[in-house]
Amino acid sequence: MTTHRLTTIGTWLLRLIAAVILLQTLYFKFTASEESVYIFSTLGMEPYGRIGTGVMELIASILLLYPRTTVFGALLAMGLMGGAIFFHLSKLGIEVMNDGGQLFVYAVLVFVASLALVLIYRTQIYSLLKLNAKYRV
Repeated sequence: MTTHRLTTIGTWLLRLIAAVILLQTLYFKFTASEESVYIFSTLGMEPYGRIGTGVMELIASILLLYPRTTVFGALLAMGLMGGAIFFHLSKLGIEVMNDGGQLFVYAVLVFVASLALVLIYRTQIYSLLKLNAKYRV
C-alpha cells in the first residue's frame, strides 16, 4: 500500500472513531436517559446543557465526516470533550453511576482522535488564517 492510501485509511478511522462515539451518545442525551439527566443535573445544566451539548455533538459529528470540514469538527469535538474530561475530573468523577468509567474513556478517545485530526489537517487552519488575513481591511 502507498503512504497516501495508508494516510487516507488512518484519517477515516480517526474520523469514524470520533463520530461514532459522539453519535452513539446522542440517543441517551436526547431521550433523557437516567444517566444523562443525572450528569447534567449534577452540573446544574439540566435540561438545556444536555440538549445543547447533544446538538453540538451532532454538528461536530457531521463536520468530522465531511472531508472539507473535518478539522472544524475535530476542533469542536476537542472543545466538547475537553469540557467532559474537565467535569469528570472535577465534579463527576471518573465513574458515573457504576459505568466503570466508560463515559470518561469515550471522552478521552474522542479527544485524542480529534487532536490527531487537527494535527493532520492543521494546514487547512493555516490556509484559512492566511486567507482571512489577506482580505482584512
